[in-house]
Amino acid sequence: MAVAGGLKCVKFLLFFFNFIFWLCGLALIVVGVLVQVVMHKTPVISNAAGSTAPLAVIGVGVIIFFVAFFGCCGAWKENYCMVTTFAILVSVIIIIEIAAAIAGYIFRGKLNGILNTGLKDMISKYKNGTAEIRKGMDDLQQCLKCCGANSTADWISFNPNGNSVPDSCCKNITKNCGLKNMHNKTKVYQLGCRVALEEALKKNLLWVTVAALVIAFLQIMGVVFACLLMRGIRSGYEVM
Repeated sequence: MAVAGGLKCVKFLLFFFNFIFWLCGLALIVVGVLVQVVMHKTPVISNAAGSTAPLAVIGVGVIIFFVAFFGCCGAWKENYCMVTTFAILVSVIIIIEIAAAIAGYIFRGKLNGILNTGLKDMISKYKNGTAEIRKGMDDLQQCLKCCGANSTADWISFNPNGNSVPDSCCKNITKNCGLKNMHNKTKVYQLGCRVALEEALKKNLLWVTVAALVIAFLQIMGVVFACLLMRGIRSGYEVM
């Protein structure tokens, strides 16, 4: 027996919600893949903990993608079993996302140490390491307009004179521009790359938070609509 009246509206709202939910799942997969690619291209965040978050986002995105499709079918066919399963699965996803948010908060506390360790490791390997490490550090310093891990003093072993930095630390890059200019504020960036990286990551934190709140709201509304539809379908069965 098909639902009628207000519940018919709920049915279409649930169907529309699932379409938006499906798009959110697709968006999470894309964002997770992009973040994973960026992290793999950044030698600084080579720690395994740095790859956990984007992989978790991709995993949740895939689950949401298929659960939303399942929910669409259940709403359209008015199948009590499918709608109930959908509501349970979305509730489980919400719990998983809360756990992921807690893990993300914990990782945020460790981010400072991970960045500091990664940057200092790159600095120690800069002269005798691979061309990839040198290029990675040079690109990072030029892009973020920074020098060293915490300050230019991190490059004290770069040259025997103890007062030189790589040319990539210079505001205007020319050959040997960093020679004996470690503390020259007019020629060399004094901000450490750890601070610059943290600031760059924090700028994106607001957008990530907003996106997470929107998705959480949609998920909760989906569970509410599913429960209402389940009640309507069950009432229809009882009438029959």
